[in-house]
Amino acid sequence: MATDPSEYDKAMPIVAAHLAKVERAVSQTRSSHAGQPYTTVRQALLEALQHEDAQRVVPQVVNEFARRISEEPEQLPF
Repeated sequence: MATDPSEYDKAMPIVAAHLAKVERAVSQTRSSHAGQPYTTVRQALLEALQHEDAQRVVPQVVNEFARRISEEPEQLPF
């Protein structure tokens, strides 16, 4: 099944906007909760994602960001 290239062009701004929201939520959480316990960080990240209207993130991605903010806050890509 081939995808129409125009569909890609239409979707990319939406994807980029969503990723920017996720990046803001991760950065905010890292700034306020770096090094804190995982469960605290995960809850703060979920709240930040909700605040950014970016709740649609794969749970495993949320878990990994929370773990890294908790355990390795200086090694995140954002």
